[in-house]
This record gives sequence, structure tokens and C-alpha cells, in this order.
Amino acid sequence: MTSEKEPINFLLVDDLEENLLALEALLQRDGLVCLKARSGDEALELLLVHDVALALLDVQMPGMDGFQLAEFMRGAARARHIPIIFVTAGSADAQRRFRGYEAGAVDFIQKPIEADILRSKADVFFDLHQQHRQILAQRDELAAYANALRTADRHKNDFLAVLGHELRNPVMALGAGLHLLKRREDPKQALEIRAQMDRQVQHLARLVEDLLDISRIDQGKLALRKEKVALQSVLGFAVEASQPQIDANQHSLTTEITSEPAWLDADPTRLAQVVSNLLNNAAKYTPEGGQITLGARVVDGFVEVDVTDNGIGIPDDMRSKIFELFAQVRSPSKRAHEGLGIGLALVKQLVELHGGSIALKDSGLNMGSRFQVRLPLLA
Repeated sequence: MTSEKEPINFLLVDDLEENLLALEALLQRDGLVCLKARSGDEALELLLVHDVALALLDVQMPGMDGFQLAEFMRGAARARHIPIIFVTAGSADAQRRFRGYEAGAVDFIQKPIEADILRSKADVFFDLHQQHRQILAQRDELAAYANALRTADRHKNDFLAVLGHELRNPVMALGAGLHLLKRREDPKQALEIRAQMDRQVQHLARLVEDLLDISRIDQGKLALRKEKVALQSVLGFAVEASQPQIDANQHSLTTEITSEPAWLDADPTRLAQVVSNLLNNAAKYTPEGGQITLGARVVDGFVEVDVTDNGIGIPDDMRSKIFELFAQVRSPSKRAHEGLGIGLALVKQLVELHGGSIALKDSGLNMGSRFQVRLPLLA
């Protein structure tokens, strides 16, 4: 996009240096850049590399005269629309004027030049050029907005489809559970059915909480309840929350957590949610029986928490988008499609609210992934 404050170029062409200097002195002001050429060939070279708002051409030059230069300009796509003012010391009879206008001139100025008239005419074209830049900038901005709206609309439709699927499954499971409870009187079976229904209710509650969190953060209404908290305590809560999903997929979880005291000024519930979401994500995108590692260490006044898995990894085209809202890695596994694609986006925003950062440090197709969270230690 062209900046409105970018200088405006104008071209002066005359075989006499003193004429070029005189014209430059008459027209020069802040925001203008004068390009000078002493021949038609020099002028064409300048036009190849510069955007020009106005060209003032001397008619009578040795070699390529002003009319011939104008005809070359009209034949070049880059220079075709540049307004041309001819400057002539000779008589501007009807034939010469006709030839000039035929070559694309917008005006003739007779020497000796009246400074006020030249400046007023040139200013018209400088202003038009600036307005043209503004129109182009607005066009590009509108195109960017339109593209963003199309992308948002597509994401909205994808999200609604996924949300409908995610809500339908637990609702159907709850309905089936209620139906079975009405038909079966075996207490043992009833306990199993209630346990399954309880898991579905928890899944629904988690979906709703994620949606509410994204809305709160987007509106700036999410307030952290910070306190002095030990890193090891937060990680313990996160592992406890994620253990059922890790066990359900028969994964092996290894912890490599520093024993060095590490105190944080953080919301323990939200920070545990960050690590738990990363562990759940690792479990979701790792085939059954996979390896997940939770590591934590103190480095230069920061805590670094790593969550590593040996799952399906993240494709190259998704690595730059993985923290965007509704972004999901496609996988043959049905389990990997569960969720709304807001987990990592929520994690990123929660980490940044704590003054930290999160990054995808390593990932390869079918070689797993490693996410790293960095948080400042409590001073």
C-alpha cells in the first residue's frame, strides 16, 4: 500500500541545465522530488523506475524532441497516464498544438514562464496524483477488509458445524443414558450408565467454559486472580486434570519437573488450565500407547514448561496458524477432531495475560510436537 506521505515525483526534461534548475526552483516544495533529464533517453530511463505525477517537456531538443518523447511515453504502459505539459520558446501555432495534444499533452506553456501560472497548473496534477494514491490505498484497505470478512465468515460456518457436532454427541449420549436408566433396574448397570453420563456432562461443561473464556478475553472481561504460587503445585493440578484423558488413550506420561523453588505471580486455576489444555491436546493428537512428557526448568529468571509428544505432529502449512481461533490439525483419527479448535488460542491468550509467551518449538509429520511456555519468575 502506498503511503500518503510518500514524496511525489515530477519530471523535468530540457537539454539546457540552466532551464532545468530554473524550473526546479519554481516548483520545488516539501513533499516533491524533482527528477531531471537532459535528453529523451535519460527521461525514459527515469520513467522505468519512478512513479511520476507530472512531466514537463521542452519541445525543442536535439535528437529526440519533446513530441517524440511524449509519443514514446504514450506507448509505454507505465508512463501512459502521466500528464504532460510542453514548455516551448517558439510560437505555439495551431499545427504544433494539434501535434502536442495528439501526443498526449494536457497543456502548453510559453517561455518566458509566468511562475504563478506554472505553479498553479502543476499543483492541480500533484493534488490529483495524491488523491489517486489515497483512492488506491482505500481500495487495497477495502479489499483486505473484504478478504478478512470472507475468512471470518468461512471460519464461522466451520465453527458452527463443529459446534453442532460437538454438542449433538454428548446430548444424544445423555438421552440414550436416560432411556437405558428407565428400562434397566440393575444397580450395577445404572452406576455405569450414570458414570458415562457424568463424563458427557463434564464434556459439555468444558465446551461451554471454553466458549465463555474466549468471549471474556475478546471483550477484555477476563480478570486473573493472581497470587504467589509454586510452579510444582500448578503442574500437579494440571496433571491431575488431564490424567483421565491420558489414561483413556493408554498414553505414558513422564514428568521432568525441576525441584528448584520456582514461585510465580499467577492465577493458579488459569495456569493449570494452560498446562492441562496442552496435555489434553498432546493426548488427542497422539495415537494410543503414545509417549507424553511434561518438563519444567528455571532459565535466566523465567520458567520454561515443555509439553512433548510423539503424535502425528503439525504440517508445515498449519504451524503459523496453530494458535489462531478455530484452527485444527486434520487427522485420520476421529478423536483428534473432537473439540472446537479454540484450545491453543485460549492457551496463548491466557499465557500472554500472565506476561509470558508460548511457542511451537519442534514438530514434524508423525514425529510429534513440543510446545514451550515461558513465564517470568516472581521477583
